[in-house]
Amino acid sequence: MRESLVVFVLAALPALAQPGQPAPVQPSLTMQDSNLRPALPGALAGVGIDQKLDEQVPLDLVFRDEAGRAVPLASFFQSGKPVLLALVYYRCPMLCTQILTGMASALKAVSFNPGRDFEVVAVSIDPKDTPEIAAAKKQMYVKRYGRADTANGWHFLTGDEAGIKPLADAVGFHYKYDSATGQFAHASGVMILTPGGRVSRYFYGVEYAPRDLRLGLVEASKNKIGSPVDQILLFCYHYDPATGKYGAVAINLVRFAAAGFVLIGGAFLWIAFRRDSRAG
Repeated sequence: MRESLVVFVLAALPALAQPGQPAPVQPSLTMQDSNLRPALPGALAGVGIDQKLDEQVPLDLVFRDEAGRAVPLASFFQSGKPVLLALVYYRCPMLCTQILTGMASALKAVSFNPGRDFEVVAVSIDPKDTPEIAAAKKQMYVKRYGRADTANGWHFLTGDEAGIKPLADAVGFHYKYDSATGQFAHASGVMILTPGGRVSRYFYGVEYAPRDLRLGLVEASKNKIGSPVDQILLFCYHYDPATGKYGAVAINLVRFAAAGFVLIGGAFLWIAFRRDSRAG
């Protein structure tokens, strides 16, 4: 019963982690008087994601890659590409699998390729995870992603508490270990970092809109990747930190529609004048 409650609450944590987003009332939880939000069980107190936009992550931290080699975090930022970061743990029985599956599924609908346009970095928050387990996870998700030539852009890292905790703190990812179940309590979400290692965007939950991930990567790269269509979309859509999504900006949509009308009207008039001049 206890494990079921923990899983149920964890599924709701992304909503609780979003500032400005009303949290759904859960009848199985007691209510806090101050803001009428659900009171979390003691084991989940302090668990969640705090947005730290533009925070610099410590790039001198050292982890181990799937082959067991010591690699500094900075090595994934030297190519000048944005990084899609997922803090999970590889022996997680449910939630982490959903996060990684949702991320891979969304990326399949994005034309950008890991290794060429951006890097995917998953870091285990469990010091007991091993490079062998990480290698098996990488193989699973590269196969699910379906683009075998992008394997060099997927990185599944392990490490000790001295490296995990500073990285988690830098991006506002708060988790707890439950000794009774042998599992970690944590919220669900992924982050996008700039090529310089600064936190750019947060996306919550276990399913991510391909459009949001694409626009987030374009913005984090400072428009070094993407197309003119992405620039138009970024003009019409704006990232809302309160929801962790891109929403339409009404005034910009009106401006874009007006500009399109002027261009079309101008082209029509130009064609009409040319016909009149030829007829004359």
